[in-house]
Amino acid sequence: MSEKSEIKPNTVWREFVELFWTLLWALVIALFLRTLFFQPFHIPSASMYPQLLIGDYLVSSKYPYGYSKYSLPLAPNLFSGRILEQTPKQGDIAVFKWPRDNRTDFIKRVIGMPGDRVQMRDGRLWINNQQVPVEMLGEEIVTIGGQQQRVARVRETLPNGKSYITWDRGRSPYDNTPVEIVPDGHFFMMGDNRDNSLDSRVWGVVSAEALIGRAEIVLISVNEEFRLLKPWTWANFRKRSFVSLRSDR
Repeated sequence: MSEKSEIKPNTVWREFVELFWTLLWALVIALFLRTLFFQPFHIPSASMYPQLLIGDYLVSSKYPYGYSKYSLPLAPNLFSGRILEQTPKQGDIAVFKWPRDNRTDFIKRVIGMPGDRVQMRDGRLWINNQQVPVEMLGEEIVTIGGQQQRVARVRETLPNGKSYITWDRGRSPYDNTPVEIVPDGHFFMMGDNRDNSLDSRVWGVVSAEALIGRAEIVLISVNEEFRLLKPWTWANFRKRSFVSLRSDR
């Protein structure tokens, strides 16, 4: 004689309620972490090559700079300025709201601090009338958007010792700029892909209030053929998981 396995209706209902509360608490915790601590971002452009690639998914931390209304989802106009404000370090890769609309998320490197005099002369960065030291690392052929380009790899070292690699593709409209004196409470931002980056050389400095957070790590990276709704492209992952964005390259 076989035994029958039966699930009573009240047991099914209890399991459903437990699942509902589990998912609800998971959502609350995720929103709490996203609001106060971490926020994910996707890189859609080549302006931060070679440090950040199109298709990188990264995490930024909010607490290093304190909190403004732009740190919160939907940027509610609850207060002005920053709470627990801390100054970004020169050379940080920072996420911020674009100063021309205060809505679009941008990511660039912090180059000029408040009071600095920033200028480009013949494709080289000058800060406070001193050329930032550079080291030429040679040339390479890269493919971006299906097109091959020749770039020079140039290591810059900022006055505080932070170094990173930029790309130089030759003559550019942005190779020579007037001196920009960074006002108090603002920062001068630039992309590492110097000749293919619209940044503070074009649209001006970024206010401290507009900062969202500091880029910390690349979680995963996919190439330009990857599409979430096309399973046959899911193998197009790069070997860039858990790449730190705070270390020198």
